[in-house]
Amino acid sequence: MKLLDQIEIDIGTPDNLLTVYIDVWDHSLSRKWLAALTELIKNNYHLEKNYCFFGFPDASRNGKYLIAQINKSITAINIADIGYYINNYFTLKNSINVDGGVNHEQFNLLHRYFEDLQGVSGSMSKHYTRADKIIKWHIRQLNLLCHEFESWALSYRKKLTAPEWQRPSQLMCWLNAPRFVLELEDYEQFGIESMNRPLGGVYVGVNKAIGKSHWEVFWDEGKDGVMIDQLITTTMRGQTEAAGDFDIEWANNPGKYHWQITRLAQFKQWLIANGFDPDDKSLTIGHPQVGQVDLLRSFGTDDYQYIWKQLESRLNVYAIRTSEVSATYNYSWSDNDYMEKQITCLG
Repeated sequence: MKLLDQIEIDIGTPDNLLTVYIDVWDHSLSRKWLAALTELIKNNYHLEKNYCFFGFPDASRNGKYLIAQINKSITAINIADIGYYINNYFTLKNSINVDGGVNHEQFNLLHRYFEDLQGVSGSMSKHYTRADKIIKWHIRQLNLLCHEFESWALSYRKKLTAPEWQRPSQLMCWLNAPRFVLELEDYEQFGIESMNRPLGGVYVGVNKAIGKSHWEVFWDEGKDGVMIDQLITTTMRGQTEAAGDFDIEWANNPGKYHWQITRLAQFKQWLIANGFDPDDKSLTIGHPQVGQVDLLRSFGTDDYQYIWKQLESRLNVYAIRTSEVSATYNYSWSDNDYMEKQITCLG
């Protein structure tokens, strides 16, 4: 595919840097996305480092840490005067099933709390409008921590049972990133087939204001026979907006394996049973790819085990460059004042 640009990302710390090279493809959506990313870098938007590296089972942001942060945000919300109380306390025991997987009932509840508290883009809830900046930050954390824990738990389980199917990824999200509206031609990059993501694939980030995607709802609830009118989750809709955010897939592509083929077939049947057309790209199912990491240039190999080992010792984004702009991010989610920095940025 014709290339639009090349992006360089320095991962690690100044004394231990690895440069990852991304080839940006040239199509309608990637052009809009690259323009939005350029603005984020040029104007030095805050890169969200506490929502960045997912599914690395031995990272310092592990299950125990994430559960503690969930409870911290719940406590802050409960003592705030916003008219909402969460009668739930999270532990590793009630968050993990006996088979080592995520307790989806518990985490569907966590996502429901977030939906109730924030509302959706353009229609914020009464609780959110009553909240001060600190509580709004904690409300937002419920959503972010929910997804981060689910990703961590999946990789932790896979490390013990099927190590090659751990699901590491990298989410590059900037606070207050301006959005652009998707146009009809942009929908061509979506589709169920785009759910099979190759190692090093680069994708436009999902708009976190939409609630849950069709696939997330199916996987969390629908695969057990739950229809959309019986869902715990209240918001399920297509993606109509995007930003300069992007994801890098560091996991192996499951597309050729019988179990992935089977569950995507089940997903299609669930969509049909609920009145959706699986071939309708305006549903924005899947992950629109805008580029690909040059694995050989970045790592000298396409061996996933070597790549994961190189990344695991460098779970930090230090700098990013395009052909036009660059930025350095000399801060960390573990800084003592990181929460205050984010609250200030959120405004």
